Amino acid sequence: MLKGYTAPRTPKGTSSLAPFPPWHYVGNCLAVEYEANAEAVRSFLPKGLEFHSPRCAAYFVEWQYASESGEEFLDPVRSQYRETIFLLSAAYGGKPYAYCPFIWVDQDVSMMRGFAQGWPKQIGSTWITRAYDLPSPAAPIVGPGGKFGATLAVKDRRLVEAVVTLREQTGQLPTPTFAGAVNTRHFPELIAGRHDRPAVHELVQLKSRDVHISPIWKGDAELRVFDHPYLELPDLRPTRVLAGYRFSCALTVDDLELLRDLRED
Repeated sequence: MLKGYTAPRTPKGTSSLAPFPPWHYVGNCLAVEYEANAEAVRSFLPKGLEFHSPRCAAYFVEWQYASESGEEFLDPVRSQYRETIFLLSAAYGGKPYAYCPFIWVDQDVSMMRGFAQGWPKQIGSTWITRAYDLPSPAAPIVGPGGKFGATLAVKDRRLVEAVVTLREQTGQLPTPTFAGAVNTRHFPELIAGRHDRPAVHELVQLKSRDVHISPIWKGDAELRVFDHPYLELPDLRPTRVLAGYRFSCALTVDDLELLRDLRED
């Protein structure tokens, strides 16, 4: 009998790309709130979601992960990864939610876990300025005047640059935020004659638990999105940058809620 949560499923089940949930995460986040063209935001929303506002957010995160039974962080290549997330402001049932049109990661394990949650993950290279516990010209302070940068490159092309200059602490996370995002789980059909009817096409809401947030620093921000020959992220480039943030967060994922089976529409 073959075992495992994801492929490849094997006799022992230890070769699966992603193990069974729960999945535990902790990470350092750099985020930029901004506004994009309202019609562009509207055009990226799937069936079932309504336009809420032109506010968007870009997150650059350095994550460390562990499964329930493992200590993957002792083998860091299994545990650590970086990602860039873009979120749009949407509404469902009259309530505001975040929706993710684009997300890039640098580990296949993260990509597989993301597919199970509805994150539309692609491979990309994210780099983020690090802070350290010692004073040094090589490290920014986590405090007033501290400057942090982040970049994203996709298929060898620089796509995004961000700089955040911290000014003050705040009790408010950037919006939209990713912990309770609404995503689309989509798996296509390859059988001839059914290519336009996906095997899975669902609107789902993520249900994170045991969420912990560090002190949140807020400040000024810059965000640049460069042209790309086929990726459509530049359609969501900023028309106005609002603020930048730096914080750490921890959460556990082992559940989601099916909001709507879009194949029935």
